[in-house]
Amino acid sequence: MRTIQSVEDAKALLNEAAKDWGVWRWLTEKKRVRAAADLAWADLEEVEKAVKASWGDDLRKAYRELQAASNVEGRKGQAAYERAMEEAKDVDPELKAFAARLKQEDDEAFQLRMTAEDTFDEAERRLSVPLARKGSEQAIEAYELREKYIRRAEAARKK
Repeated sequence: MRTIQSVEDAKALLNEAAKDWGVWRWLTEKKRVRAAADLAWADLEEVEKAVKASWGDDLRKAYRELQAASNVEGRKGQAAYERAMEEAKDVDPELKAFAARLKQEDDEAFQLRMTAEDTFDEAERRLSVPLARKGSEQAIEAYELREKYIRRAEAARKK
């Protein structure tokens, strides 16, 4: 995976914020931090979308089955899951297991991102610099986990 400048910029800004910023600096810079973070996530999502588009049909089917399984709610969700299962029925079990590991990494990275977002929201409500620092550290970890996931997803093209 190539280096994404917006992600590197966001990580550098968050790293600086986690170490050096006091209350006043957080209050004056939080919009800039949010803008940098949003741009970084958007760029990561674009790269991820391109990587997934480059996957072979079988891996795409196996991954879609896993996504549908995690979204089963009501009859509509159940029908989508059944269609995805039917499409993936002939996919190699080893490839399905690989897709499951990828999906787990994807879910972990997403969950860590949401945890960081929640921490930032709470820090803003409380005007808490220690919480904002914790959110910065969580966001950096979430970026790194998402980048790791994307690298593995890129490697999946060879499977």
